[in-house]
Amino acid sequence: MPYVLVINSGSSSIKFQIVDPTASASDEPFVSGLVEQIGEPSGRITVKHAGQKYVVQKEVATHAVGLEETFALLDAKGVGPTQLDIVAAGHRVVHGGMVFSQPELISDPVVEMIRTLIPLAPLHNPANIDGIEVARKLLPNIPHVAVFDTGFFRDLPPAAALYAINAEVAEKNLVRRYGFHGTSHEFVSSQVPALIDRDPLHTRQIVLHLGNGASCSAVENGHAIDTSMGLTPLAGLVMGTRSGDIDPGIIFHLYRQGGMSIDEIDNLLNRQSGVKGLSGVNDFRELRTMIDNEDENAWLAYNVYINQLRRFIGSYMIALGRVDAITFTAGVGENDKHVRADALDNMRMYGIEIDPEKNDLPNDGPRIISTDNSTTKVLVVPTNEELAIAQKAARLASQIR
Repeated sequence: MPYVLVINSGSSSIKFQIVDPTASASDEPFVSGLVEQIGEPSGRITVKHAGQKYVVQKEVATHAVGLEETFALLDAKGVGPTQLDIVAAGHRVVHGGMVFSQPELISDPVVEMIRTLIPLAPLHNPANIDGIEVARKLLPNIPHVAVFDTGFFRDLPPAAALYAINAEVAEKNLVRRYGFHGTSHEFVSSQVPALIDRDPLHTRQIVLHLGNGASCSAVENGHAIDTSMGLTPLAGLVMGTRSGDIDPGIIFHLYRQGGMSIDEIDNLLNRQSGVKGLSGVNDFRELRTMIDNEDENAWLAYNVYINQLRRFIGSYMIALGRVDAITFTAGVGENDKHVRADALDNMRMYGIEIDPEKNDLPNDGPRIISTDNSTTKVLVVPTNEELAIAQKAARLASQIR
């Protein structure tokens, strides 16, 4: 059976899966795993296969060591990449700038072009490149494909993509709205039309990717027309540790009056803000427990989160004109019934009505959670970015054989 190796390389971790690209969205990957704490004294390699979980605790000095150790562990189990029919490796790359809109067969010039985009994603693209370079050395005889987080939003309408700043400054510094989580938004929005029995070319929908990072998009007839994240993944919704949209003057105020450095402000807005900044926790399960225990800070954080979410939903309803579906996905969106209910509370006048019993059901694949009378269907659709990357990589690889 042909498989695709999917690699998501982060700054101190590598997530990977070996996936059958013809599988359904609900199927478990053939192999999955995680290399953690790369470059730290205590590392960990976790592999899951056929219902079994294997964990190795050892120092992982570099990404190269992490992948080499992982491949050796998989080889010992008889499911190593060189032991299987791997037709391609698909690599998640966070930022494709204005250069890459479609999956790209990786070559040395492509790697160098991704490297030029590091200023737009200084935390992500270097790690993505590390994963690409290591995997190409370990698996030199298969095609490697880059799939870009920003690709789905590459052709946003200018009114949604451009910021109202000096045009020359913006062009010189590549400042515009790029959007992120694009693979998830594209995958989920492509599942919706069949679930609500509509033509994909005549479906208008809002997709809410709600995890520790969160974003939403307005999708018209298969094409994104707006998205909440911007030049960076910091913009838009309130997130687990990120502030989302704020008055940009706050940055100047904290620099001039608060005596904070640019790096300190960056750390504040990206890692110490959002739900965590208001409540002390960023895990929604912990937040719910605190709310149930009448913690005022947790309740305030939740209300700020919901308020910002509703603002974006409302604005996208206007942008689309008609909304056929609103879909929740990712960790919070798929599992937190309270967020779903509160995000769409009191919207019956707009033809949006959640069925409480359907909403209370545990996460078990794609499903409609709105009432039969709701003219706008509300859905929960689990995202599967790895399968989406595998499908794109396999498709491109088949074209070059």
